This record gives sequence, structure tokens and C-alpha cells, in this order.
Amino acid sequence: MSSDAPSSETESYETLERPRAVRAAESGLAKLPLAGPLDRLGTLRALDTAVSPLQNAVQKLPLGGLRDVLHGRWLGHPLHPALVQLPIGAWMSAGVLDMLPGTRRASRVLIGTGILASIPAALSGSVDWAELHKPQLRTGLVHGAANTVALGLYAASLAARARGREYRGRVLGFAGLTVAGAGAMVGGHLAYRQAVGPNKAEPVQHLVGKGWHPVGKADSFPVGQASNATLGEVALLVYREPSGETRVLADRCSHQSGPLSQGTVADGCVTCPWHGSTFRLVDGWNVGGPATAPQPCFESRVREGFLEVRLPDAAPDED
Repeated sequence: MSSDAPSSETESYETLERPRAVRAAESGLAKLPLAGPLDRLGTLRALDTAVSPLQNAVQKLPLGGLRDVLHGRWLGHPLHPALVQLPIGAWMSAGVLDMLPGTRRASRVLIGTGILASIPAALSGSVDWAELHKPQLRTGLVHGAANTVALGLYAASLAARARGREYRGRVLGFAGLTVAGAGAMVGGHLAYRQAVGPNKAEPVQHLVGKGWHPVGKADSFPVGQASNATLGEVALLVYREPSGETRVLADRCSHQSGPLSQGTVADGCVTCPWHGSTFRLVDGWNVGGPATAPQPCFESRVREGFLEVRLPDAAPDED
């Protein structure tokens, strides 16, 4: 018998344990109690009758420069996740105090604080929500609806407590906390499963090798017109200035991966055709939201008739 023949223990693993693991993996979402239903929220076309008018209403709000503040452009990432900490924390703390004696006044203060803090949190979330893709809009609508119900329950709880109906107020408070928790779960699915909020251009620095890379003949890119090229797995926006300078940015918008090469170039900036984020061509800086992160910007040069680019963050120490 060969010395490397499988033992009975190994055979048992191969014939029993591994197929069992494979079957579990193949079943995928069907084995998970919540992932499947949460995924299906994004496919509910019936929600579109509410999504479209609400989206239009939010986009038409006369917010001016406040819109970018609410997006979190000044912060470098969405503001909404930071703002929701206060109402959630206040309401959870009120729930804990409601289970202790002699804490009626403190609970009321916390509930009122949560109600007030929910206003800017909801406004920031709304302006972010209005600039998403359709499946994300549907899931976001459910998230917002749950939070609205939770807010109503807490308002009713505070009103009941003010009238001396403490027990009713506590019941309404715990109901509000339950609904807010469900809304937060949907929000987590929206943020992480459907990738709302993360910088879509962040992987570029990990996909581009160090040094200079040719992307095509320099004269193949028209002057004064946005065009595209590829560098491995990374799509590029190439813009040749009439002055002779060539500007190169990562093509996929940091907001929702829109193709910047199909956008509008004006005043030294390119505007994404999907949601209107605006980036400076010279350095990729996001001068207008909803994008909260800048675009990766490549250095460029022409060698022997070929346009070469490199990403400064990935460049070697030598020239």
C-alpha cells in the first residue's frame, strides 16, 4: 500500500465533512434568516410610486451650500452616520433608565433630546438618499419609514409622560426603540450590503502598480474633450488641455461609480453625469457633492509619443 494513501479519517472528512460544508455554502442566502428578505427590499418595484415623488421633493429643497454640508463633503465622508449616534444613544439610554426607579425626569430629557437630534440626522440622510440608484432608493425608503415611525412613537411617548401616563409612555418608548432598531438594521444593510457611502474610488490605489505606465498614443486623445482609457483594471478619464497639459483622473466617480469620461467638462472641472458630483481636473478634488471623497489623480507625461501615467501614492522613490 502506498505510504501516501488517505487514511480512513481523511476519507471520512472528504466524503462527509467537505460535502456538508459545500452544501451549506451553496445554499447561500437561503440559510440566512434576514439577508434574503433585506435583499428583496431593493427589488420591490411597488415602492417606486413613493420613491420618485419623494426623491424629486428632496432634490428640489432650496438648501444651497447647506446640501454639501449635509452630505459631509467638508468631513471627507458622509455626515449622516455620525449624526444618528445622538438620537439612537439618547433613546437607548432612556430605555435603560425606564427600567430603573426614580429616573422619570432624566428619561424625558433623553427622549426629547433624541427627538430634536433626529431632525438634522433625518435631513442629512434624506439628501444622501436622493442621490442613489433605484434599488438603494427602495431600501432607503424602508429605512426612513421605520425611523419616521420610531420618531412618532417617541413623540407620543413624551406626550403621554407629560400627561402623567408614565406606564403608557414607557410602553410607547420601548416600541419606538424596537422600531428604531429595525430601521437601523435596514440602514446597515443599505450601507454595507448595498455599499451606500463608501468611497468607490478607494480601491484604485491598490490596483495600480508603482511607476509609469503607458495608456495609449498621446495624439489618440482629442484636445478639449473628455475621453477614456484603461490601466489594467482601472478605468481612466483623460483630458488634453488646449495648453498641452494632459489631466488624468480615475474614471469611476467616488460617489456611485458614474463614468466621469461621459460627464461635462467646464471651468477646469468635470461633472459626473449620474448625480452631479464635480471634481477639479488638476488634482481630483471634489468641489461639489454628493461625492465626499476626491478622485485619484494621476501624473502624466509623454514619452516617445505615448502617454504615460503614474499614481503619486503608488510611485516609487526614484523618478
